[in-house]
Amino acid sequence: RMERDAAFAQKKAERAVLRVHLREKYRLPKSELDENQIQMAGDDVGLPEDLQKMVAEDQEEEEDKDSILGQLQNIQNMDMDAIKEKAQATFTEMKQAAEQKCSVM
Repeated sequence: RMERDAAFAQKKAERAVLRVHLREKYRLPKSELDENQIQMAGDDVGLPEDLQKMVAEDQEEEEDKDSILGQLQNIQNMDMDAIKEKAQATFTEMKQAAEQKCSVM
């Protein structure tokens, strides 16, 4: 029974470590419950292998998105017609506002 309880506490602590990591990543408020579970299991708690792989893959994807090549791919996926229409509408609005304010124009 003691071994089972220790294994259960270890699993809870591993999950708490993952939640702490996600809270840091997404800048969410910390949870005392998670910190208490980690302390109860000891400081040698880490993420399990499969969760470490998931976190590493997640970080790689975000690094790719943040890189110059990722930004270029985002630019390629943008709808240029919509951007042109929005820019033209903004220019027209600015021109009309200027005409209303200035009688010379």
